Amino acid sequence: MLNNKIIKLLPLMIMSSFLSLSASSAIASEQDISSTAQALKAAFNSSTAEEVEPKVTAVNVTEASFSCIRDMTPVRHFYVDNLLGDLDATLAVANAPKGATYPAGSVVQLVPTEVMVKREAGTFPATGDWEFFELQVNENGSTIAKRGFVDVNNRFDGNCFTCHAPAREQWDFICESDHGCDAIPIDHAMTGALQRSDPRCGEAVPESGDWLALFKLKAMVSIGLTKKWFEETF
Repeated sequence: MLNNKIIKLLPLMIMSSFLSLSASSAIASEQDISSTAQALKAAFNSSTAEEVEPKVTAVNVTEASFSCIRDMTPVRHFYVDNLLGDLDATLAVANAPKGATYPAGSVVQLVPTEVMVKREAGTFPATGDWEFFELQVNENGSTIAKRGFVDVNNRFDGNCFTCHAPAREQWDFICESDHGCDAIPIDHAMTGALQRSDPRCGEAVPESGDWLALFKLKAMVSIGLTKKWFEETF
C-alpha cells in the first residue's frame, strides 16, 4: 500500500514529468526520470521518519525521587505521583472505577518506607514493569535500602511482588481491599498514623488515636522480628 505522503505527491510529480517532456518527443529524458525517482525516494524517507515511534522516555529513580509522602496526591488511603510529570494520567487510572494500566513514571505509596514505581514499558513484564523500593527515612530525606522487581521484602518480611501479584489484572498489581490481594497485617489507622508522622515532612500532624496505632504497629514488628529470630536460630 502506497504511503499517504507519496500518494499526495504523485500528481505533482507526474505533472512535472509531462511538462518537462520535449515538444518533439513523447519519451522523458533520462535526467527527468532520475529527478522523479529521487523525489519519490525523498518523499518516502521523509514520511517513514515521521511514522517512526517516539523514543521511550526512561524513568530514572534515585533517592531524590522520594520525599514527604504528604506532598504527593492523596487517593483514598494512599498517595500517588508521577516522576515524568504526567500526574493527571496517573490520577485517572487511580480513580478509574474498573481499573486500568498505570502510565510510566507513576508512583504509588501507602507508607513512607515502601513505594512502587512504574518503569518504562518492557522493563520487567513479570511485575507489570513495577519496581519496588524499601526506604529508610528521616528528617534529612530518603535512603534506598533495597530496590528490585521480585526480591524486595517489607518490614514484616513479606515479599512485595508476592503480595501484589494476586491483584486482578484490571488493577495493574495495585492492592486494595477488593482487588484480590491477601490482607496485610496493618489497618488504615496504622497507615494513616505513619503518613502523618513521616519525618521527611517536618513536624508530625497527629490525629486522635495515632499514638496507640503506632504503638500497636511497633509491637507487631517487634513480635515478627522475634519470631523470625527463633525460627532461624532453632
